[in-house]
Amino acid sequence: MLVILTRDNILSVNQVCPGCLLADQKGTPRWHHGKLGCGHSLNKVDTQQARVYECEMGFQLAEVEGQTA
Repeated sequence: MLVILTRDNILSVNQVCPGCLLADQKGTPRWHHGKLGCGHSLNKVDTQQARVYECEMGFQLAEVEGQTA
């Protein structure tokens, strides 16, 4: 699951990406074969940390695993 990181909050991509011109037709980030198509990776692959990306609009996104209740 991708989330957007701000200084004070963690936001769902559903709150931000639908207004982005680079989002797909569903209003979600463009994800191609496990890579963010509308941004680039900011960190090296490390299995101990979440992958962090920067989208073309300047937001930082993190790929996190978790369960929803």
